[in-house]
Amino acid sequence: MPKEPKKQLLSREQMRSLIKEENLKTPEDVQRLLKDMFGGVLQEMLEAEMDQNLGYEKNGSRTPEQSNRRNGHSPKTVRSEFGDVELDIPRDREGEFDPLVVKKHQKSVTGIEDQVIALYAKGVSTREIQDHLQNLYGIEASPALISNITNKIMPLIKEWQNRPLQCVYAVVFLDAIHFKVKQDGQIVNKAAYMAIGIDLDGTKDVLGIWIGENESAKFWLSVLNELRNRGVQDILITSVDNLTGFTEAIGAAYPETRVQKCIVHQVRNSIRYVSYKDVKRITSALKPIYTAATESAGQEALNQFESIWGAKYPLIVKSWRNNWAEIATFFQYPPEIRKIIYTTNMIESYHRQLRKVTKGKSIFPSDDALLKMLYLATQDVMRKWTGRIQNWGQILLQLSIFFPEKVRSHLR
Repeated sequence: MPKEPKKQLLSREQMRSLIKEENLKTPEDVQRLLKDMFGGVLQEMLEAEMDQNLGYEKNGSRTPEQSNRRNGHSPKTVRSEFGDVELDIPRDREGEFDPLVVKKHQKSVTGIEDQVIALYAKGVSTREIQDHLQNLYGIEASPALISNITNKIMPLIKEWQNRPLQCVYAVVFLDAIHFKVKQDGQIVNKAAYMAIGIDLDGTKDVLGIWIGENESAKFWLSVLNELRNRGVQDILITSVDNLTGFTEAIGAAYPETRVQKCIVHQVRNSIRYVSYKDVKRITSALKPIYTAATESAGQEALNQFESIWGAKYPLIVKSWRNNWAEIATFFQYPPEIRKIIYTTNMIESYHRQLRKVTKGKSIFPSDDALLKMLYLATQDVMRKWTGRIQNWGQILLQLSIFFPEKVRSHLR
């Protein structure tokens, strides 16, 4: 099928005549002409709206019973894709005129604000956004303007953060990522607390983002209580790092939830005590513990590790034994569930995508600035989360055996 020719407003001869008349020689000349034409068209559209509003054209006659009439113009500057455009907004005597093409209080007639937010979501710095708008559109955008534009998403963040959640989640991953933020004239370390939930339909969702001081079990308890207030009645399994007090915080909010401490975090913590020359041998020696088929086999592998390395690295053995109750949770379940819960890889993968966006920001000016960027990046990430967890039908059947009342009551 032949391709239809592009529709053109001007013929080739008209365009060449225009180039000659306007002495167009550079792209900047074209930009200037388009800006003038754009402003002229907007102005005529405003005048046409006033004609329609009053019922007669400018310099035309009005009916005797018609009291309202034109009352001059008010100057107004609006941002456009061609730069700032000066307009004269028509006024009427009775103040009834409410234009549609450029509404009252409207400062922009372009997608500039959407572009600013999209760039901000990609981690582009304020300076780079300023340069982008200046180079492409000739718009002088101050840091305050960019902040004001991105602040428009704060109500959306608040609504998202307070939205109702599912009654039951099969698995919830809890972890934090750390950033430097300015506060009271100082630079402090802040933790962005995050929760990813897999519901009983097998879909995953970021349940919320909370900015707080350095990671603590006390703050996690406040996060979990907020999840309860938003409708989460039950969590079957939580997958968490090895933060001290985490298990107690989860138990205070969800006493029946089973806790799985991340194996990867446990191994990382173990090699903190190890000299560099022993790291590979220690990680290899630890692997039989968490790859064992059963909990008893895992304990036997831990005993074997202690017999070889316990004298040199007693703190490693002590850490595994102290955390064993939560480390060994995954041994209760079949491979499909084990694969999901034994590490926090799901939330760490999400964190890696956030770090790609935030790596250009060594310090955030405020908690809100950090939250805005994390929220926008999160929305980009979640748009790629389509479909259910692989083999979810089989996993749900298995969960219904381990948690019969909780699963079946919410699937009726």
